[in-house]
Amino acid sequence: MMNLPTHFVKTVTSTFTGGAEWLARLPDLLVECERRWGLVVQPTTFTLSYNYVAPATLADGTEIVLKAGVPNRELRTEIAALRLYDGRGCVRLLDADPEAGVLLLERLHPGEMLTTVQDDDEATRLAALAMHTLWRTLPAEHSFPSVAEWAGGLAELREAFGGGTGPFAEKVVETAVSLFTDLLASSSAPVLLHGDLHHYNILSTGDGWTVIDPKGVAGEPAYEVGALLRNPFTLFDEPDLKRITARRLDILAETLALDRERLRQWSLAQAVLSAWWSYQDGGDFADCEATMHLAAVLAALG
Repeated sequence: MMNLPTHFVKTVTSTFTGGAEWLARLPDLLVECERRWGLVVQPTTFTLSYNYVAPATLADGTEIVLKAGVPNRELRTEIAALRLYDGRGCVRLLDADPEAGVLLLERLHPGEMLTTVQDDDEATRLAALAMHTLWRTLPAEHSFPSVAEWAGGLAELREAFGGGTGPFAEKVVETAVSLFTDLLASSSAPVLLHGDLHHYNILSTGDGWTVIDPKGVAGEPAYEVGALLRNPFTLFDEPDLKRITARRLDILAETLALDRERLRQWSLAQAVLSAWWSYQDGGDFADCEATMHLAAVLAALG
């Protein structure tokens, strides 16, 4: 038996069909990985959320990271994105078994998160550079979800509340739905986006920064900044969130050479979608109240 964090067990069992059964099989899966790849899995030192992630060592002493999760579409698109990135700006995928939900990844050193950069302006610029490095032309045939597909999930919000918006501010929800419609209709050619690029997914490597955990989504570049504006978690403790958010939009627009207003609009729409996803995961509005507050701040900046 493994001593897994309670929050990890709860997340896996509530998010994935068959999550409890997968957790019960996890010790055997790790043993099979050791046998298959000739590696030694060490006790995890990482914060666990939806997947089990642990340091491991190959037979030649190379330090790697093993990532295992309930096999699902998101893991498969992550693997596909990592293969396209091929270590350029993103952690290198060493091997994977999509059907088993297992990835072997290079170990990044020192591997400190972008949250260690105290100057928010500098952190925002570094994140923008990481974004720009990642964007790739989509292959002619691919399995990545589109931003339009993700946005479609927002329709479920009103369905859940009998046509209303429940605890979600109706005006902000209406604004998000309208923005998704307009922005999708006027989008530039889609590229491969990370889909969840924020401070906790950008790690230090030597003198630079490398991205981890791409979701892989097809959309225009301006969509990418939304996750960054919702992070780090301590952002919501700031008394002047409006000023900070406005400054971040200025930096992102300048560094990425993208339209500031379009960045704001995408970020607003995405914040509401993210809040809804959080509510779906836990059924508690307290889990997404801060994100809806940011959506309101972004609306006020228009």
